[in-house]
Amino acid sequence: MGRAVTVATCALNQWALDFEGNLERIFRSIAIAKSKGARYRLGPELEICGYGCADHYYESDTLLHSFQVLEKLLESPATEDIICDVGMPVLHRNVRYNCRVIFLNKKILLIRPKISLANAGNYRELRWFTPWSKARHVEEYFLPRIIQEVTGQETVPFGDAVLATKDTCLGAEICEELWAPNSPHIEMGLDGVEIFTNSSGSHHVLRKAHARVDLVNSATAKNGGIYILANQKGCDGDRLYYDGCAMISMNGETVAQGSQFSLDDVEVLVATLDLEDVRSYRAEISSRNLAASKVNPYPRVKVNFALSCPDDVAVPTCMPIQWRHHSPEEEISLGPACWLWDYLRRSQQAGFLLPLSGGIDSSATACIVYSMCHQVCLAVKNGNADVLADARRIVNDETYIPEDPREFCKRVFTTCYMASENSSQDTCNRAKLLAEQIGSYHINLNIDAAVKAVVGIFSVVTGRTPRFSVYGGSSRESLALQNVQARIRMVLAYLFAQLTLWARGMPGGLLVLGSANVDESLRGYLTKYDCSSADINPIGGISKTDLKNFIQYCIENFQLTALRSIMSAPPTAELEPLVDGQVAQTDEADMGMTYAELSIYGKLRKIAKAGPYSMFCKLINIWKEICTPREVASKVKHFFRMYSVNRHKMTTLTPSYHAENYSPDDNRFDLRPFLYNTSWSWQFMCIDKQVNAL
Repeated sequence: MGRAVTVATCALNQWALDFEGNLERIFRSIAIAKSKGARYRLGPELEICGYGCADHYYESDTLLHSFQVLEKLLESPATEDIICDVGMPVLHRNVRYNCRVIFLNKKILLIRPKISLANAGNYRELRWFTPWSKARHVEEYFLPRIIQEVTGQETVPFGDAVLATKDTCLGAEICEELWAPNSPHIEMGLDGVEIFTNSSGSHHVLRKAHARVDLVNSATAKNGGIYILANQKGCDGDRLYYDGCAMISMNGETVAQGSQFSLDDVEVLVATLDLEDVRSYRAEISSRNLAASKVNPYPRVKVNFALSCPDDVAVPTCMPIQWRHHSPEEEISLGPACWLWDYLRRSQQAGFLLPLSGGIDSSATACIVYSMCHQVCLAVKNGNADVLADARRIVNDETYIPEDPREFCKRVFTTCYMASENSSQDTCNRAKLLAEQIGSYHINLNIDAAVKAVVGIFSVVTGRTPRFSVYGGSSRESLALQNVQARIRMVLAYLFAQLTLWARGMPGGLLVLGSANVDESLRGYLTKYDCSSADINPIGGISKTDLKNFIQYCIENFQLTALRSIMSAPPTAELEPLVDGQVAQTDEADMGMTYAELSIYGKLRKIAKAGPYSMFCKLINIWKEICTPREVASKVKHFFRMYSVNRHKMTTLTPSYHAENYSPDDNRFDLRPFLYNTSWSWQFMCIDKQVNAL
């Protein structure tokens, strides 16, 4: 009898509303799966329209075009003799569902709606979809006429059911259902389902991949079975980077692992596995078998098709492998680099411009662009025709082949050091040396004339001339003068981004990169509408601590020796006058807190859901060896004052790569007021009472 089943899963770089491109990538994945002998192919969540359509899901066009793509898939000979499992939105009885459409040989077998919707953090699925709440219930779905004409079916099963083929039984989960405490695979496994599938739209967060892998492996460790996970990859038009990691697991062990970060638009994993291994694994788990004897059965859709061949005794099967996880530094090097590449090629721009200050943040951003150039050259070397075509279009040269990352960097990356009278020669030299080592086209300019012109207008109108604090001015005057410098840098960054290539006789414009880290954004330690205001920011979701570790990684792996002096220098905005030619202003002194403290505040505020009082209560224990309760109270109060005073800046925060779960991104992740009572009188009173009691 047939026992060796060959199944395929994939990671696809789909793009919201790119129906033509999405269809081409789906077809390509099916062709690869078939060429490797697969009889079942699983794709990512909502792969037909792209996961990130957001409020476009409300539009009937999105539903219509999804069915038009499904029609193309159904009628194509490319989808014959393989069960295809694709994702799309479906309207059933005037209710919109996030669905899997499973078909074989021009017949739809089942439409399976999502049961548990993702609705936390970056996800808002309940805004657009309704969860299917009728467990083990199937209804008739009336197909649109364009589909009826292809399939010859008027209605198909719609609901919570499983597929029974000639040789096994398959059950579907969709993304969030794997993370739910009552995952469907538990009951399905007890009811005899041997192959579980999961189509995901799961995004990258630093140090998250192991959690997904552990969940998949644990899904079959207790209950036995084969688990197949597909995921989206790339930037599909938003702040998130979907990080692939397609995988296949059996009986608690990984047997196939896809890449987490790559520039391949289509990646297909195929595994051949022995169903008898599942059956023998389950046979000795008596607790599982007792529970299985009492389970409420799932409706089964019978499929006259087998995933195995009758004579398969000699067919080799896949063995368990050890999953390789990236270090956080590798994740920073690869994830934002792939996100930048997707953004660059899909925005039809000619490269990036970065104001390079010679500090850690802008240098880390430059290193991520350099890493992107490395990835492009490596992909071309490995024969990726899509990347080569994109690179040629970006540099406007149909014969170009990117081979050297530094040379490619010169073509697509412009760095600009914007000096003022408050800038030190040290930072100028550091920026220049780093630009030389990564190969960027580097510009040195001075902003003093523009600053004096703007301040001069104010002086003419008011008759008053503001001064820095060191020259006898007030803190208001000093802050205003610092902000003028910062904002002029933003204006010049956009001017040079639009016209630098024009001045060099080259076509196209440049995307402006921001370089404010997640901690500075949380504290509000940035000027509104300064160089933090850009088109995109690859480090806006990364902490200062992680960026320092990433810089060290770049020194060791990219041999960028210029970073050593950048690492050792204290972070500074260089907006106040120098003292004896040396920098007197430092970031941590300005902020009144260290970057390490900021990371702790951020995690407690967002991840631990701590307000001022709860944060104080947690920190008096965490910091009991280094701070008195009164000192902790002072620190917590200062953080919340500064956070609330500056929260309005988050409303205009540059779209940033989402990498940390304590991001203060106001767009969709961290929804808070931006006009606070910054005295926090009641909360601080509770802290003071506790301090006095202690």
